[in-house]
Amino acid sequence: MPPLPELREPLGDGVVSVRAGAERDIPEILIAYQDDPTLHLRMDQPRPPSGAELGRRAECAGADRAAGRRLTLTILESGDDTCRGQIYVHSVDWDNARAELGIWVAPDRRRHGLGSQALALVAPWLLRETVLQRIQLLTEADNQPMIRAAQAAGFSYEGVLRGYTRERGRRVDNAVLSMVMRDLTG
Repeated sequence: MPPLPELREPLGDGVVSVRAGAERDIPEILIAYQDDPTLHLRMDQPRPPSGAELGRRAECAGADRAAGRRLTLTILESGDDTCRGQIYVHSVDWDNARAELGIWVAPDRRRHGLGSQALALVAPWLLRETVLQRIQLLTEADNQPMIRAAQAAGFSYEGVLRGYTRERGRRVDNAVLSMVMRDLTG
């Protein structure tokens, strides 16, 4: 599998920046999970991560990126290095040239456009810097804030996959949104 690209310099638009995830983000990540007791459920986790778990993920990040498995990027407000959220590149399928994004934004920074602006930076970057031809985002079908953020970032709403995932012991409908290479060329 090819490696996922290394983000040596942050991506930015003057308002939002995205850089490689780092161990220094752990305190803000823990605070976000504390401030939003449902965040772990939306991220399809059985419970909020511990500091030790986040530390282990950070230690494995370079190997996961180099192996083309996973990439964690941190969302920042331009001019500030405080973690305001993260984007995860995961479910990478090199045979079909596609990957999925997951995203969260700190509760006190939601509804400020950080998520949509970060997605608008990351998805085109991945399409240009890799052989991936499709970046997709799946979310619960009733998660209108996430659907609106993805559409504002340039993702196309494709529809609902009924009973697509099993979450918290039940089948859940997922909305699917995507950005493909031809979206970048007009």
